[in-house]
Formats: sequence, structure tokens, C-alpha cells
Amino acid sequence: MSTFFACIWAWWGSNENFHEGWYSPSFLRNVGLLLAQYLSPMLLVVSVSAAALRWRRLALPLLTAVAIAAVWFFGGFRIRFAALALIALPLALLGVLYRFGRPEPRRWAWRCLIGLPLATALVSGAYPAWRAAHRLDDGNYGMRQIAGNGLTLIWAPQGPGWPANGVSWDQATQRCAHLTANGLALSNQVQNLWRLPAVDEAVRSLVFRGSNAGGTWDSVKHQAHFRVVPDKDSPLWMVHSPVIYWWTSTEADPDHAYYISNNGYIHLARKQIRPGYLAYRCVCEPAGLHTANGRGNR
Repeated sequence: MSTFFACIWAWWGSNENFHEGWYSPSFLRNVGLLLAQYLSPMLLVVSVSAAALRWRRLALPLLTAVAIAAVWFFGGFRIRFAALALIALPLALLGVLYRFGRPEPRRWAWRCLIGLPLATALVSGAYPAWRAAHRLDDGNYGMRQIAGNGLTLIWAPQGPGWPANGVSWDQATQRCAHLTANGLALSNQVQNLWRLPAVDEAVRSLVFRGSNAGGTWDSVKHQAHFRVVPDKDSPLWMVHSPVIYWWTSTEADPDHAYYISNNGYIHLARKQIRPGYLAYRCVCEPAGLHTANGRGNR
């Protein structure tokens, strides 16, 4: 059971690290984040299980204490409930089993406990690591006109129309509405030049290694399909940014809206949430922006 839970967390941590993490220009920082955040559940299970395997009398109090600490560490009812179900209860159960059980043969118990989770992390993370290492970053974070898949949109430059920090859906909508024509500042008055992309537009615009990924949006099943799985590539995404999700303008109801991941997954969330990895990038039609610039020149 220790090996099973450790392998589950190893699989999750390796995949999530190269999807959500691994964005820093520093290799050492990326490795540090991998160990401290994404592989820490695996390392926790392996460490406390190894201690319980070595000192049986300490097994029950040790794993129970770690289980309580895990629940306390996570804030919020829903997150704590998940921590209770996925971390605390398995650890407490393991404490009971280690106290009264004797894994034999001991040599193979050690090999399974340490070797299999590490092998799982390496194997399951190999392809995501390869994709992350080959992400395209052309260094151009300015205004981009991107055409393809039957769609042509202008995407805002880095700044208030394309931030590197998370905001709520309402904040994203308001900022796009107040964004000036050059995309570099927010006006005190509503401009209505820029907006959030609809979920269909976001799906059709995603790229893989600089080329359109051939995305289509099924509005009946609320699913996206792609010719090739997109990634966090230029010219749409910023490789060295923690943001991996963007809000869309498409609402499911007055309280919920859709957001899109850099790999094409569509999610539904409350408009009030604002995690650091969920932001936006404003868009506009070329004709609308050219008209606004023409008025500005006159």
C-alpha cells in the first residue's frame, strides 16, 4: 500500500510539474519546485513509510501525526477534505498496518518502497519533460496578429492586456474593456476595443511549436478536439510564466465561466476565483483596431 500510494503521487507529481511548473529560466529553481511542491507527496509517503518500516513502534504515532499535519496544512474546507481523503486517511491506515504487520521479505520491501516510486516518476515524467524542454519561445511578447483555422485575431502585448498574475473573470473582462488601442495601458474610460476570446476562438487559436493545433470546439458536449495536442508555445503563450490557464468570455451561467489550458483542456470555474496560474490575454478583430488607430491619427 505504501508503494501504491507513493507511485500514484509520483505519477501525478511528474505530470503536473511539467504542465503547471517548470517555467523558470533557472534549471535549479525548476528542480527545487519539482521536489518541494510536485514530488513532495511522494517523498512524504516514502519517508514516513521507511521510518515505520525501520521502527515499528513509532509507526502509528508517526504516521498519525503526519496525517493530522497534512490536513492542517491545507486551508479551505474543500481542499482539507481532499487532503483528508487522499493523504491523511491513507497515512493513518498505513500507521496501523505497519504497527501490527511485518512486510517480508524485508529486502524486497525496501526495494519496492524506494525503487518503484522513483521509477514511476522517471518513466511518467519522461515525455512531459521532453515536451517542456522543446517549447518554442520566440521572445516576441508584443502585439501579435495570428491567423489560422479560419480565424484572424490580434492578441494583446505583454502588460495589462496580458498579465503574468492571476485575476478573477470580472477583473479580466473589465481590464480588456478599458485597454487602450496599443494594448499598453488601461484607460479611465471604457474603450471596448479589446475583449476576452470566446472559448471557440481560444480553442481554434491554440498552437503547437508555432503552428496552429487544429482545434475545434463542440458546443453541445462542451469538449475541445485537436489535430495535435497544443502546448505552451509562442506566439500565444509565454514560456517563462506561471500562467497556464486563460479566462474566456464564454459563460455557463451568471456565476461560472470557461477557461482554457495551454494544452487545450477546457474547465469551468466560479468567476470569483483568482489563482496565480489563471489569467487572460485580450483579443480584438484587426478591423476594429485599425479603425481605432485611424481615429487616433486624425
